[in-house]
Amino acid sequence: MKGNLIGLISEHEKDFSKGQRRIAQFITEHCDEAAFMTALRLGDEVGVSESTVVRFAAQLGFDGYPQLQKAMQELIRSKLTIVERLEVTRARMNEENLLRNVATGDINNIRRTMEELDEKTFFEAVDTLVGARQIYVFGAGSCKALTSFFTHYLKMLLGGRVQMLTASSQSEIFEEMLDISEQDAIVGISFPRYSSKAATTLHYAHSKDAGVVAITDSRLSPIAPYATSLLLAHSDMASVVDSLVAPMSIINALIVAISLRTMDENRSKLEELEHLWNTYKVYEKVDETENA
Repeated sequence: MKGNLIGLISEHEKDFSKGQRRIAQFITEHCDEAAFMTALRLGDEVGVSESTVVRFAAQLGFDGYPQLQKAMQELIRSKLTIVERLEVTRARMNEENLLRNVATGDINNIRRTMEELDEKTFFEAVDTLVGARQIYVFGAGSCKALTSFFTHYLKMLLGGRVQMLTASSQSEIFEEMLDISEQDAIVGISFPRYSSKAATTLHYAHSKDAGVVAITDSRLSPIAPYATSLLLAHSDMASVVDSLVAPMSIINALIVAISLRTMDENRSKLEELEHLWNTYKVYEKVDETENA
């Protein structure tokens, strides 16, 4: 019901009071502004009381104004241009408190994600990845950084079974995963602005009955319908960049869970890898006694 906020408002419009109609009109015409207003400020903007705004949210079927605000934010996040994001950032933050505000937003995103993440779904995703014959990992745009990090550690733990899809065109992506089947799995990562390639790629994997682990921010995300394991992470920092610390935290947890599941079979391989690193001086060692 809440998937299409504008449609929901239209559906209930005949039952609105005069004040609620003003709220509805403002949200419909200025959703990008309303999404970041408190109930009190939204009421002041349209000339109604805070309680009228709260009743308006209840009239639409939300448990409270925070849920309506979240629905407005989800509606606009995938539509804001880069310039509009800059304008929102300027309206919400100033340089004096910028570092603290950004860090606080990141902390809140992780906290809310951990509070709401379904552990059963999380461990189903772990089972899917550990049991897969081949694992594909895909993310576009800023999500490429997450896929690269995840792929690095998955390859360390699972070896040649892991492939990061790096092709730029959709046709080449299909070519890379042409052999995908129900024995395989794919991890798709997508956050606003959502990648159309991510949705198409996961749709294809789903059509081939592969296990689909989707890491995204909302059940309204275009990759969510194709997930066999849907891992939701908050990323609602409406600025020039979205906060990706919560999905990174989920990815870290997946890596740790997979490492524990495969510890016995991987021990000798990881010991050999450590030996190679030391032999060929891959990493610099720090002599702590020099600074003592």
